[in-house]
Amino acid sequence: MYLLGIDVGTSSIKVAVVETATQKCMATAQYPDEETAIKSVRNGWAEQSPAEWWENVQQAILKVNAKADFDPKEIRAIGIAYQMHGLVVVDKAQQVLRDSIIWCDSRAVEIGADAFEAIGREKSLSHLLNSPGNFTASKLAWVKENEPEVFGQIDKIMLPGDFIAMKLTGSITTSIPALSEGIFWDFQNDKISSDLMKYYGFEESLIPEVKPLFSSHGKLLDETAALLGLAAGIPVSYKSGDQPNNALSLNVFKPGEVAATAGTSGVIYGVSDQLTYDQESRVNTFAHVTYTKEKKHTGVLLCINGTGSMYRWAKHNFAPNASYPELNALAATSPIGSKGLKVIPFGNGAERMLNNKYTGGQLLGIDLNIHQQADIFRAVQEGIAFSFRYGLDILRENGMQPKVIRAGRANLFLSEVFAQTFVDVTGIPVELYENDGSVGAALGAGIGAGIFNSAEDAFTQHQVIKTLTPKNTEQYETVYQEWKEILIKLL
Repeated sequence: MYLLGIDVGTSSIKVAVVETATQKCMATAQYPDEETAIKSVRNGWAEQSPAEWWENVQQAILKVNAKADFDPKEIRAIGIAYQMHGLVVVDKAQQVLRDSIIWCDSRAVEIGADAFEAIGREKSLSHLLNSPGNFTASKLAWVKENEPEVFGQIDKIMLPGDFIAMKLTGSITTSIPALSEGIFWDFQNDKISSDLMKYYGFEESLIPEVKPLFSSHGKLLDETAALLGLAAGIPVSYKSGDQPNNALSLNVFKPGEVAATAGTSGVIYGVSDQLTYDQESRVNTFAHVTYTKEKKHTGVLLCINGTGSMYRWAKHNFAPNASYPELNALAATSPIGSKGLKVIPFGNGAERMLNNKYTGGQLLGIDLNIHQQADIFRAVQEGIAFSFRYGLDILRENGMQPKVIRAGRANLFLSEVFAQTFVDVTGIPVELYENDGSVGAALGAGIGAGIFNSAEDAFTQHQVIKTLTPKNTEQYETVYQEWKEILIKLL
């Protein structure tokens, strides 16, 4: 018996097939091979085509089926992880009305700021646990204000994972964690926020049916099953934003446990049993995958837009023909501090942890006589690690004191320079695991379909593959404070 996990990323779609008995990943596939483009017709805008996501999902599933040592007809459930905060809008015929406004789009910052003041700062924070900010609800308000002809045709709004589930099953559903990440959920009253809906002038009929996160969100359509070589009628039994799902894939369920990821964006995500919030909304609190009205587990999320996206930009512009492993090895030849070169990596839209300010990416202190490619790529990785430290200090201000951080051995954590810099500058050990988002989505599907008796049963084979401990904390503290001084001046 097998489970299928789909991870709808910003750069590509990744899928995994997991055997239920052993929790072993049988095969993975990614599509497309090149990174999916982000459409940016104006500064600060970021959109992608939902139709392109769906095409890529289909191709990724066919690709994994073609190379795997298993029978795809033995897959019993499907789980979906997805890039958070995106807006997909469809009409009554389930036709997409416009491209998705995705997570790193900044156009709705002022709309959200106005809502924050109008609803009331204290009421927003205590009920929504966040400012409406630049999240899904504010993006929908932008459509209402600027594209009234589109808004008038909307039957349902969705997040990216909801859209893929709709294409698989024909059903449109949501969950409390999904509504919370869109800033639609009132945590104090355990319902959709009437304050936000009234302020923005949204009808509640726009919101899909609310179902438990771990439950059936529809069954695979006959024609889609035939197209993909899967058994008809199997459930989509799990849908989660990528960061709560990343925490799930690392077995981070209990209050006090913390996960990190450094993909296109960078995230530190900690679980709490308190309805906590940051007074400045620099970090955000959402319902965790285990949230229920009885057990209010939340995920406190620090997001950095410019992580893998910054590294990708540097690769494409300074060494387009080199592979990422080659660049990681090259960076390791430069000393700690990159010979004084500094990188501010915030070039991918307004950063919430910087109070929604946009500094732009910065490459500072270039000495034409001493700096080489190796120094540039080390400085990029150090700058990204320093941005994690800056955000972690905000989490510490809000009462989170992690003793260890769990991360998947993927993306930037594949680089020894980045991983060790992260540990040294934060002063916190990191445990590396093999699981990734698509594997986590598959295991989540098993929980939702009742194949595993509990979340804990889905991770009985979960093992640490490497633990990194701090080595150069004093040296990096000096370099970090120099970097921070530059950032503060920019802000």
